[in-house]
Amino acid sequence: MTVQTLSDLISDGVDGRYVLVRSDLNVPLDYGRVTDDGRIRASIPTLQTLVEHGAKVIVMAHLGRPKGKPDEKYSLRPAVDRLDELAPFAVEFADDVVGDSARERAGALASGSVLVLQNIRFDPRETSKDDAERQALAAELASLTGGNGAYVDDAFGAVHRKHASVYDIAEVLPAYEGDLVHTEVQVLKRLTENPEKPYVVVLGGSKVSDKLAVIENLMARADYLLVGGGMVFTFLAAQGYKVGASLLEADQIENVKGYLSRAKEVGCEFVLPTDIVVADKFAADADVDTVPANAMEDSRFGASGIGLDIGPESADAFAQHIGKGRTIFWNGPMGVFEFEAFANGTRAVAQALKDSSGFSVVGGGDSAAAVRKLGFSEADFGHISTGGGASLEYLEGKALPGLTVLDK
Repeated sequence: MTVQTLSDLISDGVDGRYVLVRSDLNVPLDYGRVTDDGRIRASIPTLQTLVEHGAKVIVMAHLGRPKGKPDEKYSLRPAVDRLDELAPFAVEFADDVVGDSARERAGALASGSVLVLQNIRFDPRETSKDDAERQALAAELASLTGGNGAYVDDAFGAVHRKHASVYDIAEVLPAYEGDLVHTEVQVLKRLTENPEKPYVVVLGGSKVSDKLAVIENLMARADYLLVGGGMVFTFLAAQGYKVGASLLEADQIENVKGYLSRAKEVGCEFVLPTDIVVADKFAADADVDTVPANAMEDSRFGASGIGLDIGPESADAFAQHIGKGRTIFWNGPMGVFEFEAFANGTRAVAQALKDSSGFSVVGGGDSAAAVRKLGFSEADFGHISTGGGASLEYLEGKALPGLTVLDK
């Protein structure tokens, strides 16, 4: 069982050969404008390597969650335009997935050129639960490559999906692991297989239920587990504190109590905020108050106050713990970083990772968007993942379809 890499494909020869690449161009848009092009930038090196070696590159990608039919709101056009601006090669665009436009443009593709197909999820077979439907789409995609095509998976953000362009196509064409996917897997192995100690895990985001399996799996490996974001209020409630109108998953309180109890047994220390920034409403212009975490309803807003960030005392404590780490993994913002009044906790964590001499990993999704929005450079961190959900599922110990299908 071995995984064939991009280097293996180049060695096999790609000059004049069609190569289907699954890229991750799933970027945020605002009125048709790309607001964070991190994933687009990350997709370029693998495409560039193939272009330089004379491949005829056909890119498959998705954007958002269209309901299996064309929807202009989810067109890949803005992402493709941005790719064309950033890349040192020209990019063509087909306005359908496997229709007339795709077939005609693919047939006319020159060596060393790149064609991006329209949003793969515009075809309902891409995400179908029916194996035969997905396989039929995979066969049509493979037909675009003639009789000697290859497939490269370079979309780490989609490897946890059993979709036609991720899983089934790898059973039709000779399949290879792209450099981006390879790098992501190596980083995640470093986080799960004998990580250098002390190992600090920082978790935020809105819901503790989204992170239960990650907490379960990393608790036995981490020395410190720092918790912020909306999920922290379930932890505070588990300690008997009142949290006002803050986000609370009451059905997870007992689970959290169990984690807090078991952490001591496995030698992991949970570090929770000691102060919280509370607001009178969820808005950029909200009135704010900073109060102790165990006295949130003593704020000026009483029981109607909403916790929207960790406080400055907590931010300092989190930074100190991060500074101890030789391995640091961070997933999830500490507060509503999109509003400046509630961005300080997230900014402090990002700064601490930047200042750390340890190996720091920003776990994709909102965390990656936050560091870029707050003005940090990707070079400030050991690694910024392109796959939030995929990273978490890997860290949960799950088998990811897009990876297992390559291991053959």
